[in-house]
Parts: sequence; C-alpha cells; structure tokens
Amino acid sequence: MTPTPPSYRRDSLRDDLLAAAIVAVLLIPQSIAYALLAGLPPQVGLYASVLPLVAYALVGASSLNAVGPAAVLALMTLQAIAPLAGQVDLSAAAVVLAAEVGLLLAAAAVLKLDALAALLSAPVLQGFSVGAAISIALSQLPALLGSPAHGVHLRALVDSWVESSRAGAWLHPTTAAFGVSSLVVLLVARRHLQPLAARWLSTDLAKLVARAAPLVVIAIATGLAWAFAAPSHGVTVVGPLPTLHLPLALPLFDAELWLLLLPSAALLALVTFVSSFAVAERLGLQRGEHVDGRRELAGLAAANLAAGVSGGMPVGGSFSRSALNAEAGARTRWAGAWTALFLALAALLLAAPLAWLPRTVLAATIVVPVLAAAEWKAFGLAWRYTRGEAALMGLVAAITVLHTAQWALGVGVLISIALMLQHAARPHAALIGRVPGTEHYRNVTRYATELTPGVLSLRVDESLLFVNARQLPGVVAKHLDAYPDTRRVVLQMTPVNRIDLSGLEALSTLQTVLRERGIRLDLSEVKGPVLDGLRAAQWSSWFAGRIYLSHHQAVRDEQGMAP
Repeated sequence: MTPTPPSYRRDSLRDDLLAAAIVAVLLIPQSIAYALLAGLPPQVGLYASVLPLVAYALVGASSLNAVGPAAVLALMTLQAIAPLAGQVDLSAAAVVLAAEVGLLLAAAAVLKLDALAALLSAPVLQGFSVGAAISIALSQLPALLGSPAHGVHLRALVDSWVESSRAGAWLHPTTAAFGVSSLVVLLVARRHLQPLAARWLSTDLAKLVARAAPLVVIAIATGLAWAFAAPSHGVTVVGPLPTLHLPLALPLFDAELWLLLLPSAALLALVTFVSSFAVAERLGLQRGEHVDGRRELAGLAAANLAAGVSGGMPVGGSFSRSALNAEAGARTRWAGAWTALFLALAALLLAAPLAWLPRTVLAATIVVPVLAAAEWKAFGLAWRYTRGEAALMGLVAAITVLHTAQWALGVGVLISIALMLQHAARPHAALIGRVPGTEHYRNVTRYATELTPGVLSLRVDESLLFVNARQLPGVVAKHLDAYPDTRRVVLQMTPVNRIDLSGLEALSTLQTVLRERGIRLDLSEVKGPVLDGLRAAQWSSWFAGRIYLSHHQAVRDEQGMAP
C-alpha cells in the first residue's frame, strides 16, 4: 500500500526522486509531441504534465502509474476538437474536454461503475490499438517528410497531401533528412541497444539506457538544428516556449460546446480508465500490489480535473512511462508529484534549447513507440481462436484509420454487445452420458459415454436470463424428439449461476410441457445462491420434481425417489 506523506520513509523518498528525475526528462519531449499531435500549442502538453500528476499522487491507486498526455488520448483529442477549428479556440476546447472527462470519471467513481470497463472487450481494445497506431503514424508522416499536409483521418490526410503535391510541397528534403534519420536511429536503438548495452551493464541499467535513446536523439538533433540554423533552411522547429506559468482558471462555460464534446468525452473517459487501469494492474501484479478500480477512477478524475483548470488536455496512464517509472525504482505514487516538480524546473531551464528542436524529430519519437506498442499479434491469435472476433478487431481498426476513434469505439462496443446477446440468446443444453466406470457425466459428442434408458440428461451451459430463457423449452423438445421413450428429464445445473424471473417462468413452462407428455422434470447440482433464489420465489408450490445433490444420484434414482 502506498504510504502517505507522514510515513514517507527516507529510502522511499530517495528512490522516488531518482525515478522522477528520469521520467521527467522523458516526459518533456513527450508532452510537447503529444500536444502537437492533438493540434495544440506545445505548452499545453507541459501544463498537462504538472498539476495532473500532483492530483493523481494525492488520490490515485497505483504506485507506478505515470499519468500524463498519451498518444492515443492525443489522437482522440485531435479528432474531437479539430471540427471546431475556426469556431472556438482549440486550447479552450481541450480544457473543456479534460474537465468533462474528469467529471465523468468522478461520477463513475461515486456510482461504483468501474465494471463499465468491460464494455471495451479485448477485440475492440486490440483493434483500436492497432488502428490508432496506424492513424498516429500516418498523421505524423507529413511532419516527418516536411509536407504541410494534415488530416484527422486517412481520407482527409490523402486529400490534403494531394493538394500539397499539386503545389509542389509534398516533401522538404532537409526536414525529411532530420526526420527519417531520427526514425531509423530510433528503430535500430529499440531493437539492438538494450542487448548491446547489456554486455557491459546490468539488465536493469541496460533497459534504462535503451529507453533513454529518444532523449539522445532529441539532444543531437537539437544541437544540429542550432549549429546549422535549421529554420533558415526551411526546417520547422518547436519555437520559443512561453514562460511556464499555469493558467489557473475554470474552463470556458459554453453549454453548446460542452454538449457537443460530451460524446467524445464519454469515450475518452472510458478509454482513459480501461488503458490506465490495465497498465496499473499489470505493473501492480509484478509487485504484489492490488489496484482498486474505484480509487483509480477517482485518481484519473482528479488528474483530468486538474488539467481542466490549468490549461491542459486529457491525460491518462502511459505504459511506456509507467514501465520506465517501475524500472527506475519508484516506490510510491508520490514519484509522480516529484516528476511534476522536476518537469517544471526542467522546462524553465531547457526552454531555450527546446526552441531549436525540429518538429520532424518529435514526429519520429511518436511513431516508433506507438507502432511498437500496437498489438499486431492479436490479429493472428483471434483469427485462429474465433473468426467473428477477429473480424470485429479488423473492423474497429479500419474505422479508426478511415474515420475517427470515437466512431470506431462506438461501433465496437455496440457489436460486442450484439455478439454477447447473440451468444447468450441461444442457451446450450448438452446431452450428457456417464463415462463408463465412473460417476462423471460428459457431452456424448465428445466422449465415449453410456446413456440410461428412459432418462434424458442435459447440462444447461448458460444462466437462465431474460435474453435466453424462452428458448429453453424448445431446446429440450428437440432432444426429446431424438429420444421419444424418455420418462424423466434431468437438468444438470452446474454452469447456471443465476436464474432471473424470466428463467423461473421458463422452468415452469418446461415442467408444464413435460407433464403433458407424461415426463417428469428433475434438477441436479443446483448452486446454493441459485437455490436460495428459487426458494425465495416459493417455487416448491408448483415444482413437482426433485433436486439432487449429484447428477449421478439423479440418474440412478430410476424410481424417482432419493436413495
């Protein structure tokens, strides 16, 4: 459990300070890059990396989650606010968006809605991960090559690039030299630097050296841009950063703007929680740390609300920064607060050098990690495991690239729910028989089994709920058509975790149908909570069969009497 400040021990402080210094150095160029990715001034990324980190340290759940601007959230922010260009200041819109995300996450924490994370199923998340990686890489391609083209999705980007090409501005050689060379160095370093460094350094230190490669590339590129006066050769640089002062103020209150951004904010809140919680859980398991979902919601809410009152943008947990935070030895979540302090100091001290940083190099530092983090292998696994979910992954990825992340996630959630309802609406009742020489009963289509004459044994493989309960009598009737001499139907209820009112009515209907055919209905292996519910409904007043402790006992009781 993360200690509170009064119990903040000296060794924890030392380790947190070291981790914070390392993460802060990485966070400065990332913050600027993600702000530019979102179509915002570079200082917005810095603002989003100060107070939000302190707010999360005060409220959040994870000792390792490094909160701040993130690539996917920046892409979603861009797609949410870009249509408002010319109507409202985009920085003001980003602040409103962050505030809305914070308020939605806070409401979810109060209402204990952390289970809503399940709305983003693995296929949707993985498809979105790949689609977002492709979209981000494509959006940075013009910056890498020095083209003025831009667009929030593939079609807009292609149209803009065609228009730029007609004007002869599809490529700027000097800019492309900076961007492409940085990209190549980063790709090579990501693949080979760690094993090379491990020849002389410890494994943990080699990892840190490999993660520091972007900082080295940025430093070299900045030095070269200054030495050769790159802006005079047409290379776009970050430019002078304004004095770092947090513009503390409430977000612009425009009811129409808030309402317009609400759907995007809802999806951003969902993605923020799901992705951040996944990072916190994964790293927490490595430390034996339990991460409370509701408290994580509260921490992320506090971070985004802080961004909303300090001129920032939506923030969340970053896997790359959080992993670096862990490897650097962070002990508590207060490392995030120290990171904010170091970042503010570094931004003040490094403002002049950062002004010479080519934007094309920032684009390279975005493209490499997002392409590496995308879950490409998930498509192969999904295709081998279930073609339907693989198709869902492909659809979500395609919509993310061709349209917007909001549409992709919305469609993905709706299709996931539809697939779940389709599966749940068809209750599976397997015909089971006894495995010879045992008291175990298995599906007759998968095992060599023995059937007891006159007894139809069926294992109900779904909970009986309103979405599927009405199908139960028909499912049993189909099995009876194959075994017309049946005198008893015994339902093995082991997989049934719940029976709602519709399920209760379906059992009553099934018993009536079977009684008219001279067949008795019995149940076996009913779970305690399910049985409690049946008793509370006083079902003994109409249920004429028996309940057996084991299915074998039910089948052996050929006279319908308990032995």
